[in-house]
Amino acid sequence: MTMTESFKSFSAMTADEKMAFASSVNDNFKNQEPQKALEFFLKEFDGAAALSSSLSYEDQVLTDMICKIDKSTRIFTLDTGRQFPETYDVIDRTNMQYGINIEVFFPDFNAVQKMVREHGINLFYDSVEFRHLCCNVRKVEPLKRALEGVEVWISGLRRSQSVTRASMQMVEYDVADNVLKFNPLIMWSEDKVKDYVHKNGVPFNKLHNQGFPSIGCQPCTRAVEPGEDIRSGRWWWEDPDHRECGLHVRK
Repeated sequence: MTMTESFKSFSAMTADEKMAFASSVNDNFKNQEPQKALEFFLKEFDGAAALSSSLSYEDQVLTDMICKIDKSTRIFTLDTGRQFPETYDVIDRTNMQYGINIEVFFPDFNAVQKMVREHGINLFYDSVEFRHLCCNVRKVEPLKRALEGVEVWISGLRRSQSVTRASMQMVEYDVADNVLKFNPLIMWSEDKVKDYVHKNGVPFNKLHNQGFPSIGCQPCTRAVEPGEDIRSGRWWWEDPDHRECGLHVRK
């Protein structure tokens, strides 16, 4: 069976077969330039591949690459209800520049109301467990809805972003969502990402120029000092080993 034939039968594979397939695909693409890998995945999974964008430098780079290949590719973002105003501005500017419409997914209002009523509006500061609950309600559940019908989840993860991402591959099988997880920029450095943004005129969040290398929800994100780890401004009150929202480390 050729690789193309394997892609077409991906949905019919068992979990073990999908994991083995992801490993073999990763071996084929891990040294490829992101654009070449994207071209292949967007063609082979036409209509079943989607980019989840947090409007980060990395996701904006992927948006630019994708729009130069196939502007009809789905791009979506999660609006947690606690975003910075500057983040909404990036959505508008990106839509206008590329002539696209980024899909916006919101958390279930009943779940948000119940969580706030029981634990308070800023529960995430009280414990890691409560912070995970908030991330689950505001991010993880909406993501599951956004990924319905998706076979390839395109993400802007990079290994050098944090200790929790150091072993991630370009192509993996995501067991939690039953999709191929495709991280085209996994080996890129922060400097290479920024260089692409500036050379290609890619819209980016103005907060990046104010000491915010990684931008999430407003209450859980702060500026960092030059030389600090780029993820140190996210959930800064927690141990670094816990600093994930649950979107990329679920089992």
